[in-house]
Amino acid sequence: MKRRHLLKYASATFVSTLGLGLAANYQSFQAQETKQSGSLTIKGLGHTAFLFTGGGQRVLVNPFKAVGCTAGYREPAPTADLVLLSSRLFDEGFLTPGYANVEVLDEPGDYSINGLSVQGVSMPHDRLNGRRFGTNVAWVWQQAGVKIVHLGGAAAPISVEDKILIGRPDVLLVPVGGGPKAYMPEEAVAAVRSLNPKIVVPTHFRTQAADASACEIVGVSEFLTLMAGTPVTQGDDTLSVSASSLPSSGMRVEVLSYAF
Repeated sequence: MKRRHLLKYASATFVSTLGLGLAANYQSFQAQETKQSGSLTIKGLGHTAFLFTGGGQRVLVNPFKAVGCTAGYREPAPTADLVLLSSRLFDEGFLTPGYANVEVLDEPGDYSINGLSVQGVSMPHDRLNGRRFGTNVAWVWQQAGVKIVHLGGAAAPISVEDKILIGRPDVLLVPVGGGPKAYMPEEAVAAVRSLNPKIVVPTHFRTQAADASACEIVGVSEFLTLMAGTPVTQGDDTLSVSASSLPSSGMRVEVLSYAF
């Protein structure tokens, strides 16, 4: 009898433990599903700075110091759970003290942060294999079910290795204004054609924010002319996308206008 009671107790304990484990796994699964579903909001903050909100996360990329090509913008300082920097140059890697307790990534590598898998891909920041401006980090992650690739200040062509590491983006943010440390319009088009994203968001182009005496980049129109035949939408500073709203074939260009 005692043996039977012990077996019954052990079985009940096992079932209870199994039930708790399954419940915990289901809750974890639900939480992960929430992070990878719904909609993603992309807010343009000027130059290559954007805030991505969705899946319970706020990811800030490339806040800057207002100088040179960014002189007329407000320095970005939104609330964020994670900050990604393509470099520590002032126009894409300037942090205010308010981010002292926020996770900041600025080196290539694979990371798991707040339930997000983030990959930093090393690319030259100039046309001299990085000898002038060093390394640019292109960021790849999935948020709210949307695969995002932010090329930062890429200046070198997309290599075979880059293409393998990056894959096909749902949303590609690509610099188009040229200068010594980012794609010229024709180089940006080549990168877009290579990666074949569903949505292209141009970055790093000249606007009225530029200090005319200290800004070498051009406007977005040259890039758009070279992308003739691709649908273009020029909206305000915010874009909302979801996995279900992405183009089923081809691509489109979304130009976000800064709210001066």
